Amino acid sequence: MLAPNFASAWRYRHFILSSIHTEFRARFVRSKLGGLWMIIHPLAQAAIFALILAELMAAKLPGMANNKFAYAIYLLSGMLAWSLFSEIVSRCLTVFIDNGNLLKKMLFPRINLPLIIAGSALINNLLLLLAILAVFALLGHIPGPQLVWMPLLIVLTMALGLGVGLLLGVFNVFVRDVGQVVPIALQLGFWFTPIVYTPSVIPLYLRGVLQLNPMTAIVQSFQNVMLFDRAPDFAGLGWIFLVTLLLLAAVLALFRRASAEMVDVL
Repeated sequence: MLAPNFASAWRYRHFILSSIHTEFRARFVRSKLGGLWMIIHPLAQAAIFALILAELMAAKLPGMANNKFAYAIYLLSGMLAWSLFSEIVSRCLTVFIDNGNLLKKMLFPRINLPLIIAGSALINNLLLLLAILAVFALLGHIPGPQLVWMPLLIVLTMALGLGVGLLLGVFNVFVRDVGQVVPIALQLGFWFTPIVYTPSVIPLYLRGVLQLNPMTAIVQSFQNVMLFDRAPDFAGLGWIFLVTLLLLAAVLALFRRASAEMVDVL
């Protein structure tokens, strides 16, 4: 089921790459800062949280009580993971509605549209990663060799975001209320993920619920790699990997069955 989609994506790779290039070019042409806003926004948000909560949360980080910048590093590591996931989900939510006219007029593999979103989000995230590493250097923190796991974590985050985003994107074509609910759900998801706080501050009866959030293990793995110089949480990531594969397979099957009807609705 996945192989035909990969084959079609490879045949249209030049279309995908040119679309990503065109999107970034348009973004920089229309604004003096262009795509830099994708970096500035999460950095500014992290700075606000750090200014308010640094004194309170720094002592909660294991082994980091004496590092006054530990909470800022912890926060930026989590924001890096969440920004990639939320951008892909948010954009996949409306990708078919936004490209309705294109879907009606041109015959091409529909799966290319979310792949363009994933490629664009990946570039944004890599630029944000470079900016965060520069901030780390200014704060005197150099990530250790465990940073080698970062590509794996980024790919898994992208895959999960595509699975969730495509599922919601298909539903949003037929039930437009989905598009109103998802932004609220993403806000709740942000606060149910240990980005701004550490799991130790959560009551014991809620920690089990926190672990049901697939982004919890991903965010904690980003934090392990970038702050604590520890290997990712492979036990937690293992079940997320399996769930993501099943989700992608189910979404692609749904997408293929509903593709023609989606065009009629649009």
